[in-house]
Amino acid sequence: MESSLINIKQRFGIIGNDPILNRSIEKAIRVSPTDISVLVTGESGVGKESYPKIIHQLSHRKHNKYIAVNCGAIPEGTIDSELFGHEKGAFTGAANARKGYFEVADGGTIFLDEVGELPLTTQVRLLRVLENGEFIKVGASSVQKTNVRIVSATNLDMEKAILKGKFREDLYYRLSTVEIKIPPLRERKEDIHLLFRKFASDFAKKYNMPTIRLVEGAQKLLNSYRWNGNIRQLRNVAEQLSVLEEKRDVSSPKLKSYLPNFNSTLPALVNKSNSSSDFSNEREILYKILFDMKKDLNDLKEITSHLKNDDRAVDFKDEDTSVFEKLHNENSDNSKEKAELIEINKKESTFNISNGSQDKYHFVEEINEEEPLSIHDKELELIIKALERNQGKRKAAAIELGISERTLYRKIKQHDIEL
Repeated sequence: MESSLINIKQRFGIIGNDPILNRSIEKAIRVSPTDISVLVTGESGVGKESYPKIIHQLSHRKHNKYIAVNCGAIPEGTIDSELFGHEKGAFTGAANARKGYFEVADGGTIFLDEVGELPLTTQVRLLRVLENGEFIKVGASSVQKTNVRIVSATNLDMEKAILKGKFREDLYYRLSTVEIKIPPLRERKEDIHLLFRKFASDFAKKYNMPTIRLVEGAQKLLNSYRWNGNIRQLRNVAEQLSVLEEKRDVSSPKLKSYLPNFNSTLPALVNKSNSSSDFSNEREILYKILFDMKKDLNDLKEITSHLKNDDRAVDFKDEDTSVFEKLHNENSDNSKEKAELIEINKKESTFNISNGSQDKYHFVEEINEEEPLSIHDKELELIIKALERNQGKRKAAAIELGISERTLYRKIKQHDIEL
């Protein structure tokens, strides 16, 4: 098996000695002689397109057609016609009948790349082909038979796609009789520099120039990078360095300038850092909200601190103005307007002018000895009265109360006040 593994790598241009990579190639070799469906999974850029070729070339179908179809590149309105064909006049523009891929590849292999992008209606048709080899052309009424082997690939998390209703669960199990998972490049640390050297050599021959090489520090940097684009991204970096750099020895700072969003930490630590950062931002927002609420409560406490409860009757310390006069005085510079609002407040409020010698204004309703003094109730009472005097206009009521309109809106929601 080891000798055949080496031969397969050389034949299909697969580079690397990672155990997980070798295991995936061995699975492809073992399933090749059969006709069972194979699903190749892995991140974008890991080289999934090589495995269907291995399976086809080592099978008894190798002398028949091999067709690779990128399902994500075909518009939803035409993909049924591409896969299954159509009859003349089946839709606007169908001037002639056309054979689909399943008819053309009869006896061979079809590779459905990005199969997770298939529309649900097409998934139903594909399921029928997998179950009994039957399909119907677009615009036709007769059933046709085909004998094809389907190898598919996707970079999506199929379980999540199934839960979201974007992919049929029964089709998934039909496609993944055998599933081959390709490891991402960041999990193949020993293969990264090996791949880079191969790419650098290829581009040196292609562009007729000396081969670039990485110094020791740059090699460590190469291995510590995350490589979200996997082999495809590594190949692009090697090509850029080969073409753009005059010096053939690439240093660590120079290599770093070609690596976008460089982060030398391990993937798990990167994720933790991101989640920690997100949590920190949410925590700051919560703290700000709590501080605003605390400020509002302190403002209310300051207002209620002027109240006296010697005889359980609530009075104001200020002998000349009411609470609402004070609130308005803080937000208005027009003395005439101020005087008019004060008169309105005196008429509409539930305060009663007392004849006592010390206090001029008292609440009409007195508090019983058994009732505790509640900031919550007073807050609710002040807000309701301010809203009533301003005909439900929150902005004017907020100015009168000396608080922001946003804070007033939150209080209205909190106390479930109906406007």
